Amino acid sequence: MEKKNFDAAPEEEMTVTLSLDDGTELECIVLTIFEAGEKDYIALLPMEGAEAEDGEVFLYRYQEDKDGNPILDNIEDDDEYEIVADAFDELLDEAEYDEIVGEEEE
Repeated sequence: MEKKNFDAAPEEEMTVTLSLDDGTELECIVLTIFEAGEKDYIALLPMEGAEAEDGEVFLYRYQEDKDGNPILDNIEDDDEYEIVADAFDELLDEAEYDEIVGEEEE
């Protein structure tokens, strides 16, 4: 499991620093926390590196401990990952639709 640190200043985007298995750290923007299949998940967008250039989004299982601290877990099951990825794609589609409709109303 990777270590995660959440940081957010007022009026700024929330970020997470992932400590990867190879010892490197990768800072990511928290795009959203959403529900899929009765569990919560988080979508992260890397801020730099090849992943950022490719627009790669990382998806993790999300929960909080009794003190409200976030816990992220890898999604190991391919079927679970497909459910989560589909739910995230639907969120993106809805956001794009809302943006298009909102622009037309102005």
